[in-house]
Amino acid sequence: MSDFLIILYPWIKSLHVMAVLSWMAGIFYLPRLYVYHVEQAEKVNGAPEIFFTMEEKLYRFIMHPAMYVTWVCGLLLVITPGIVDWTRVWPWTKGISVIAMTLFHLWLGQQGRRFRAGENTLTGRRYRMMNEVPTLLMVVIVLSVIVKF
Repeated sequence: MSDFLIILYPWIKSLHVMAVLSWMAGIFYLPRLYVYHVEQAEKVNGAPEIFFTMEEKLYRFIMHPAMYVTWVCGLLLVITPGIVDWTRVWPWTKGISVIAMTLFHLWLGQQGRRFRAGENTLTGRRYRMMNEVPTLLMVVIVLSVIVKF
């Protein structure tokens, strides 16, 4: 199995990077959609249905599959011999940050369900602030992987 992973390593890593890019694009954009959703709802006493459609399709058909592919490929990379030195700090900071990113992803999904149920309580300003969370996590992840401290 390990020889097989070593041979496939560049392909798995490439797929991992593409999935991460797709996941992060969605994770940056969905909170922004929520901002527009809240602000439009405040202006016209209810947001147009298009917001629900855009949010749900982004989450279900782009972000969710991209997150799964990111995780599967990432775990395959982790078990590839010689890739991760667990005595260093970087794999742990990356791992914790990826788990936090996943929790943020799930929180976004929960917020979408609250919008659908008419139970959203957060303001546009709060969603703008929450949009900074994935940026901070991305910085930690990228520095962990590139600098390998």
